[in-house]
Amino acid sequence: MAAFLFSWSIATTPLAKQSQFVLHEKRNNRLLVSCDQNQTDSKISIENSDEKFERRNLLLGMGGLYGASNLLSVSPAFATPIAAPDFAKCGRGTNLNTGQPLDVNCCPPLSTEIIDYKLPPVTKMRFRPAAHLATEEYIAKFEKAVELMKSLPADDPRNFMQQANVHCAYCNLTYEQVGDSDLRIQIHNCWHFFPWHRWYLYFYERILGKLIGDHTFGLPFWNWDNPEGMVIPAMFSNSSSPLYNSRRNVNHLPPATADLAYSGKDAKHPSKIIPHNLTLMYREMIRHARHLEDFYGAKYSTGSKPNPGPGTVERGSHTAMHSWVGEATRTGEDMGNFYSSGRDTLFFGHHANVDRLWTVWQDLRGSKSKHFTDTDWLNTNFLFYDENAQLVRVKVADTLDNIRMGYDFQKVDIPWQKNKPKARVKKSKVASTSGAPSSDSVFPVKLDKVVKVLVPRPKKSRSKKDKENEEELLTIEGIEVDTAEFVKFDVFVNDEDDDPYVLDKAEYAGCFSQLPHKNSSRVNTKIRLGLTELLEDLDCEDDEYILVTLVPKAGGEEITIGGIKIIYVS
Repeated sequence: MAAFLFSWSIATTPLAKQSQFVLHEKRNNRLLVSCDQNQTDSKISIENSDEKFERRNLLLGMGGLYGASNLLSVSPAFATPIAAPDFAKCGRGTNLNTGQPLDVNCCPPLSTEIIDYKLPPVTKMRFRPAAHLATEEYIAKFEKAVELMKSLPADDPRNFMQQANVHCAYCNLTYEQVGDSDLRIQIHNCWHFFPWHRWYLYFYERILGKLIGDHTFGLPFWNWDNPEGMVIPAMFSNSSSPLYNSRRNVNHLPPATADLAYSGKDAKHPSKIIPHNLTLMYREMIRHARHLEDFYGAKYSTGSKPNPGPGTVERGSHTAMHSWVGEATRTGEDMGNFYSSGRDTLFFGHHANVDRLWTVWQDLRGSKSKHFTDTDWLNTNFLFYDENAQLVRVKVADTLDNIRMGYDFQKVDIPWQKNKPKARVKKSKVASTSGAPSSDSVFPVKLDKVVKVLVPRPKKSRSKKDKENEEELLTIEGIEVDTAEFVKFDVFVNDEDDDPYVLDKAEYAGCFSQLPHKNSSRVNTKIRLGLTELLEDLDCEDDEYILVTLVPKAGGEEITIGGIKIIYVS
């Protein structure tokens, strides 16, 4: 099984050669797994099965299992975690609408050696400061590190553009899934969003630290969930600094306040941006994040199509900030597009805050489950170049504790914890008097206009114990969008005032949004929105129906909704 031999020695001088392989090259021996949920029986076609099962055993042996308490056990009998991609089979990718290759090559340099990464012992903790509180000394150090990164040879995998392309390659379907060349790897819109980006920042940070000889250096985080940090930090706005990027929306430069509900147009109520931001964070981190899947995103493993469903933060404030910073163009470079976002150093301040929010959410969970124990998640592998330009294989299981990874964040206030949205109208009769059609008679529907539907509640008048045992969730399925477009729609429940731009109210249930990709294709995904607390706030727990309003905010003509229903999840 020559294709799966590994060398365990560490290369001191990795070979750096840009890969030029075609993406759609077929292999004679491959494992094909069909996980189409519409089929009654899963279909597995295996050629050369001895080799494939041998490889499978090797992957399981390498993956390991992170043992910890407070984990939710959902492990299947036969796990199929995403395996680290083969860089030699990276390609430019294809515009699936035109069949033409993309005009950007994000493929990394190749290496003759891959080693399994082991977290080093923590002797000194790396410190990640809030960007708006950073000292002049820290800023100078950060600028020097980025300057040195930009001066590295173009084929050095630690070079600034090479590091930016790491995000491009993993996020634009340039890598095949190992075992099925017909499916691609995508780390967004699924449960890999948080752990993959944590690894990305981890190595980026270590590269910068090594370049300036400071092994305690940590990336700054843009504290946009706190009113004091809701402006692009000054260190990123100095046009003479290596941290500066000219491809940003000029209307959103300081002192503009970041809009966490940004939908491609500036807010109609500027004075309400901060209260909107705070209630939005409450929804993403508390109201809608009671279950692991709702926070992390939906399961995605080998044989699965990409984009099964994003988590609360990813589809909300995370995407909004990408789009808000990027140029006011259809494709939104740099920050507003997956292929180019890593070219702006503000990306790393932005994602350092997303990473911090992961730790905050874990703390808010208390004794509740903080992670999946599904081995499809824990044993998923990725490849990164470390601070020594060594290609290493990492696994999700090693990302579960930032302290174990050797870094921590500056402590800041978290005001949104107390910003629970309030109902504008209680005991509303809007559902029973709306005259809206039933949901089963409307879908599928193109979201090129506001859509109102009545959604039946299978269970009503639930007891306190019932609500503790099961969360009531609004599931919006069959969300089909064009990946080349920025799209967003908002969701309201029993909303009487019909002002889609007032968001600091209980009637606003949440949103779906997506950044544009460099490649264009149609994807099918879903979201889940928590209803239990929302219905309590509206005082309509006895109602048989709720009125759901879908409001397109960006790219509605590119959005199709397959259906809406209410489910109960324990």
